[in-house]
Amino acid sequence: MKNILVTNDDGVLAPGLLALAHEMCNFGKVTILAPDRNWSGSGHVKTLDRALRLREFHLEDGTVALASDGAPSDCVALAMLGYFKEKFDLVVSGINVGANLGHDVTYSGTVTAAMEAVIAGVPGVAVSLEVPEGHVGPIDFQPAAHAAGIAVRNVMAHGLPEDTLLNVNVPFLKAEDIHGFRITRQGLRVYHSRLDERIDPRGRPYYWIGGDAPTGVSESGTDVGALAAGFVSVTPLQLDLTAYRAISDLNTWNWHSQPFELSLLTHSVVAAEK
Repeated sequence: MKNILVTNDDGVLAPGLLALAHEMCNFGKVTILAPDRNWSGSGHVKTLDRALRLREFHLEDGTVALASDGAPSDCVALAMLGYFKEKFDLVVSGINVGANLGHDVTYSGTVTAAMEAVIAGVPGVAVSLEVPEGHVGPIDFQPAAHAAGIAVRNVMAHGLPEDTLLNVNVPFLKAEDIHGFRITRQGLRVYHSRLDERIDPRGRPYYWIGGDAPTGVSESGTDVGALAAGFVSVTPLQLDLTAYRAISDLNTWNWHSQPFELSLLTHSVVAAEK
């Protein structure tokens, strides 16, 4: 019996979390620990400057879930570091409302929860559904849950390379209209952010980071291109962010023109004069 931790970044009461938990019950014992509020766009967070607290929730169907006042990655850390007595074999994060493509993965609480699992030596899978901006009405999470099940079945059968997680993005289509799966690389996400400066009632400025929804370059072989073509995108991500191709170029730069000790002394004198 596999022990599976299910989490998300949309909050413990998000319907996508419950749909994912139901699907994961096909593969083992499911434990839910998720944030008690929406942490979308939180990135990879580790809370060190305050205590974390947990409380119990009952989801729509009566399923018992635990919620933390920390970030998604905090939830995974709590589970991995011993809050639960049993060890986990897999962490599955989602189902996120909105795709996590390209550079989104550095912002996404959904993806970074799976990253936290990999740091702890446990395979991680992040699952997101490409819900159109401004969509109104109910969302059918079943196609995304089914895609998550296929991904998890493969991970259990084959394993994942060390320090690797899967980022699964599902198009917003009926199940019968999804063409299948494509293994992809990260595509190019185009952001249209802008800064909105306003004045509060006491005359002090405040700021909103806003703008239009991000778009993407629909290139073949990428996560963006796969979704645009009606496929589920499965992108293997690694925690090693080293730009290996740049190492040889950097080694041609002049790093030895001045003794290191002298450089430190010069900067210290300049700082003192200021």
